[in-house]
Parts: sequence; structure tokens; C-alpha cells
Amino acid sequence: MSYDVVVIGAGSVGTPTGFYLAKQGLKVLVIDRLPSPGQGSNKAAIGGVRATHSDPAKIRLGLRTIEILSRFAEQYGYDVEWRSGGYVFVAYRPQEEKILKDLVALQRSYGLDIRWCGAEELLRIVPDLNPEGLRGGTYSPGDGHCSPLLLCHAYYELAKREGAEFKFGEEVVGIEVHNGRVRAVRTTQGVYPTAVVINAAGAWAAHIGKLLGVDHPVYPDCHEAGITEPVAPFLAPMIVDIRPGPGSANCYFHQLATGQIAFCITPDPPIWGEDLRETSAFLPQVARRIIQVVPRLAGIRVRRTWRGLYPMTPDGLPLVGWVEEVRGYLVAIGLCGQGVMLGPALGELLARLVAGLVLPEDQVVLHSLSPERSFERAEALR
Repeated sequence: MSYDVVVIGAGSVGTPTGFYLAKQGLKVLVIDRLPSPGQGSNKAAIGGVRATHSDPAKIRLGLRTIEILSRFAEQYGYDVEWRSGGYVFVAYRPQEEKILKDLVALQRSYGLDIRWCGAEELLRIVPDLNPEGLRGGTYSPGDGHCSPLLLCHAYYELAKREGAEFKFGEEVVGIEVHNGRVRAVRTTQGVYPTAVVINAAGAWAAHIGKLLGVDHPVYPDCHEAGITEPVAPFLAPMIVDIRPGPGSANCYFHQLATGQIAFCITPDPPIWGEDLRETSAFLPQVARRIIQVVPRLAGIRVRRTWRGLYPMTPDGLPLVGWVEEVRGYLVAIGLCGQGVMLGPALGELLARLVAGLVLPEDQVVLHSLSPERSFERAEALR
């Protein structure tokens, strides 16, 4: 049996891509080496969705994802626990104040609803912030959060309803190419003829590229996260503190729709590799950071911690588009831990690319995220 498109990876990007491709009337197969959708990096995500970036492509994709999620339940009938609580980037030092203020004008020029708030205004938005030394912060009310697993499962069900097929527990071991064009995908279970392969393999994307002799600069970075017991709602936005700390470049946390506080840090230096074992160092490290920002969190009990993988690129931006070396090979990789916030919009874009229905506004995204770019600039809010 042949397919119009084979998608490798049934996670935050591959599963919505399968849905939007099938909606175009294409015959689609999604393959994943794990036993069910969202079992890679997706299940380790804490669900923040923001358009608060410094790159126009990511801002466009973030805004589109927010638009999709804001009407997801109404349009598709699935509650993915979307909450539009906003994002707050706090500043307790002049350095962070300058970074954030300098970005506001750029972000607003790209259509983002964001503003700088002084300390007094910010405390009205988030009363539980530590007021000591608070200089202010940025507030983007349209950002929010959802359940990554519920969203991935919803797209899985929607994709199947549109006719997409899924194969789980199959590892891709080869991609057949003839005269420079994709012809088939080989797995541990079979061979699937196709003219188009989409690499949406997340932290394992570089392994797929090597099957075609393509070197993708995507490197897994180990990040730990955790979750508390549920408590009564008191924290609407995601809080981000970009101050560097011992062993960390930043920290971020928010309250889920179900009441728990989910939290994470960005390790500094990065922890490269695919080691998913959590550590004893993480919880004391992150606890000190988030309690410093919101002291009220000190009394909440932590239920568990875990580790996931951020597929990083040299500049903090994804690789999206056709790969020149092999015709019929399309990538949406290197999401840098932002698959949930970019995946729905990327799924739509990839479907337009395959169907030949690219919109004029897509060119900005495709140029900025081209797999052939030089990596000379960097995303400021990774």
C-alpha cells in the first residue's frame, strides 16, 4: 500500500500534521517508534503556549496556535484544558528590565499584544509576586496553556477520523531514494511507498536525517520539570524569570487548569544527550528559584518530577521546510521545547506545503526557519 505522505513522529508536531494533511484529502501514514501518540517529548511538556518571542516567524506561528486553541473545544468538541491566562516575564534587575523593554517594541510591531508594566501594575495582575526589588515586567494577556497530552490525543483522534493511519512500535530504519527523490520508508515492520516524508521526530530528528545522509543540527538538551499537589486557583499567567542562577539560565512555572503548579528550569550549562533519568539536584535548585519569585509557593507539596528532551538548534529557531539534498523530504524539527506552542500552526503550514497551497504570509515563516539558513542570529527568548 502506498501513501501520499509518511510522517515520522506522532508527537506535538507530527500528530496535528497528520490531521491537517488528511483534511487536504491526502493519504497519510504517521509512524512512531513508541507505543502511542505523545509518548516522546510531548508527555514531558508543561503546556505553556506563547507568542511572546523575538522572531517574526515564531510570533506568527504562536499567534496562530493560540487562535486554534482558543476555539478548539467549540470547533472540534475536545476539551484540551486551554486557559488564556497570559505570560508574565518578571524583572528584578536592570539587566532583565532592559532586555524585556527593548523587545516590546519589536514584538508589538509583529502584532503581539504585549506591554511593559511597572511594579505596581504588575502586582495588580499577579498579587503574589515577591514585591521586594521588583522593577516590573512584560505582560502578554493572549498567551496561555493547555494539556499537551490531551491536545496530542485530540489531534490523533481527529486525524484518524479524517482517514490518517498510524503505526506505533515501529522504528524507521531506512528511507529509500531513487534519482534524488524519496520513494519509500522502511521500518522494523515493513516498507511504505511514498513520495513525501516529513521528519517530525523531535529529539530524534537528527537520527532520521542520517538515514538520508543529511546532517541536521538538532541536539537534545535534557530538561527537568515537576508538578505539585492541586490547590485552589490563584495564579493565572505563566511566570518566567530570565535571571541566570546557579546551574540555570531561567525558570518558569504556572498553575494548570486542574490546580497543580507545573515548573521547570533551563539548565546552564546545557545537559546534552538523551538521558531521561531525573536527578536529586533539580528539586532543591528549582524550589529556591520559584519561591524567590512567588513566596506563597513555599508551602505546596511536590508530587513528582521528571526529565524530558528539548531538541535544540544553534540559534533557538526550528528548521522548517523542504530539504534541498533530497526531493520530497520535508522537515519540522528543532522546536527547542516549544512543540506544543508551535505544533498546531506548523501542522497547518506543512499541509499547505505538501498540497501546494502556500499562502503569501507563509513566506516570512519559511524564510526565517529555512533548513538552509546560516544560523547567524538567535532567538532572544528561547
